[in-house]
Order: sequence, then C-alpha cells, then structure tokens
Amino acid sequence: MVSSPRAWAVLLCVVAGCQQPAGETVTGKLEIDGSSTVFKLTQAVAEEFRSDNAGVQIKVDKSGTGGGFSKFVLGKLDICDASRPIAQKEIDQCKANGVEYIELPIAFDAITVAVNKDNSWCESMTTAELKKLWEPEAEGKITTWKQLRDEWPDQKIQLFGQGHDSGTFEYFTEAIVKQKNKSRTDCTASEDDNVILMGIEGEKGALGYVPYAYFAPRAGKTMKAVKIDSGKGPVAPNPQAVKDASYSPLSRPLFIYINRQAAEKPEVTKFVEFYLENGEKMAEVVGYIPLNATDYPKVLERYRKLQTGTSFGGASSEGKTLDDILNAPPQA
Repeated sequence: MVSSPRAWAVLLCVVAGCQQPAGETVTGKLEIDGSSTVFKLTQAVAEEFRSDNAGVQIKVDKSGTGGGFSKFVLGKLDICDASRPIAQKEIDQCKANGVEYIELPIAFDAITVAVNKDNSWCESMTTAELKKLWEPEAEGKITTWKQLRDEWPDQKIQLFGQGHDSGTFEYFTEAIVKQKNKSRTDCTASEDDNVILMGIEGEKGALGYVPYAYFAPRAGKTMKAVKIDSGKGPVAPNPQAVKDASYSPLSRPLFIYINRQAAEKPEVTKFVEFYLENGEKMAEVVGYIPLNATDYPKVLERYRKLQTGTSFGGASSEGKTLDDILNAPPQA
C-alpha cells in the first residue's frame, strides 16, 4: 500500500516513465497556489521533481483559481494554477503592479455533473435543465427532481457546488447559468472538491459538479456521471468527447501561469520544463485529459520564448479548441 503523497507521486512517475530535466542540480524556492482542479496534477509533478532536486523547496496550495490570482497579481507567487483564463480585472491588476505572466495550457478537464450511484432516474440532463436548477432564481423554488422532469420522483435534491473562489464555479456559471459568478446559494459550496464528492456519495438525491479527475476514480462505484445534452444529444464526459469538443459546454483547458520575473530563476525554469516534458504521461496517470503529444513542445516553446500575455483577452475559454489557443499569439 502506498503510504504517502511522496511515495504516490514517485509511483505515478515510475509507471508513466517520467524524465528528469538534464543539467546541474538547482536550489531555491517555488511558491504555487490556485486551482484545486489543477492542484492534483501540479502536486504530483512537484513531488516527483523533488526526487532529483531536493534542494528546491516547493510549496503548492489550493485556494482556488480566484484565490491564487489574488496573490499572483501582487507578485506573491511564482506560479498560479488556473482552471480558467486570467480575467480582465486580474489582467488590469497585473499591469498596475508591473506583473508580467506567461500563460501555459497543460491539460484538459471535463466539468462532470454527478449523482449518487443509487440514483436510478437521472441518466442525462439538458443544459436548459441545469440552468433551471442552478440559476439564482431557482433558490428556494426548484427543490425536487420532479420539478425538472415530470417523470422524475418527487424527491428533494441535495445540491453540492463550488465555492466562489473556484475557477470551476466561474466557468460553470458562465457556461450553464449564463451569468458569470451568479448561482443559487442554498447549496453546500466549497473550494475543496473532496467535500463535494463526500456530499454526493452520502445522499441518494444528491447532485453536484466536480472536475473530471476527481470524479473518475469513483465512477460507477459511489457515483455516476450525468450525460449533458446541449442540443445535439446526450454526451458523457470522457477524454475523446473533450478533445473533439462534443462534450459541450463543460470541456475546458487547464493552465499554469508563470510570473515572468520568476522565470529568470533556474529552479522555476527547470520545474516548468519538467512539467511540460512529462505533462502527457503525468496527466494520464493522475486522471487528467492530456493535450495532444505534439502540443506539449509548442507550449514549451512558448515558455522558452518568454511569450507574455493571454490568448483570451480576459474572456472565457468556452468553445475554444487547443488549436485556437496555441495559434492565437498571447497579448499583454
């Protein structure tokens, strides 16, 4: 039995065949915070990186994408994990504080709407039904399954959602509710995805949404995914549906943002290079959906050229393919 995060990360990379970056051993410190979605991958990468770079101290926190950016825009982080692109307000704050950044996509996610394994009625939902359930106007009014579909039972829905500092919350509300950062509040909300998972597992009438990597190990055991119908028929979250954009609108790219000044430090560059050189293998093993193998070198080239700015102009990544992102030069 694997007994610690360190041992688990080593096992993951042994299985994946990870490669340590060449060159002299470096020392120093890295400060990373942000998305709880991306945390799972960054933490595993950091643990494995330390195995040959013991002189580098890496602190990885998960205060949510918004929480991470609130520190990043002040120059307090080397790297910010993000489950959505940097927002216009954060772009403006970076400019005001003289913080330049490098935007690097590192994997894909499928925001997964999940129900308890004993739920025998809900196999799929339309985006209109999800909006009806989660919009602010639903608070205190849409409280049973039958209110969504007549054939569903007159049973209470226990809702579990993301906390407001979560990039998953921001993306979900923009894509489903059509009002960014607006949602009903009579639910259990947390930036900690494990709280949401425990809630879904513990209530037969529960429904919640979590990153795919947190759902996948529990699929068919304690919970099941709800297929999403955005107008072209129900589609389940899976790697192929995410890459071909048929799982819409809840497919999204994940990012790390590098402080341009921090990129001057050898320990930061060595870590980022290791992250991208092993990104495909590590993402698969940890449970994320990797970029295409041919795309990681393109992302690494963006970093080595120190291309600052964002490809999104402060807007959402909804509907964007990886080609769209990589072919759009980042703008400061």
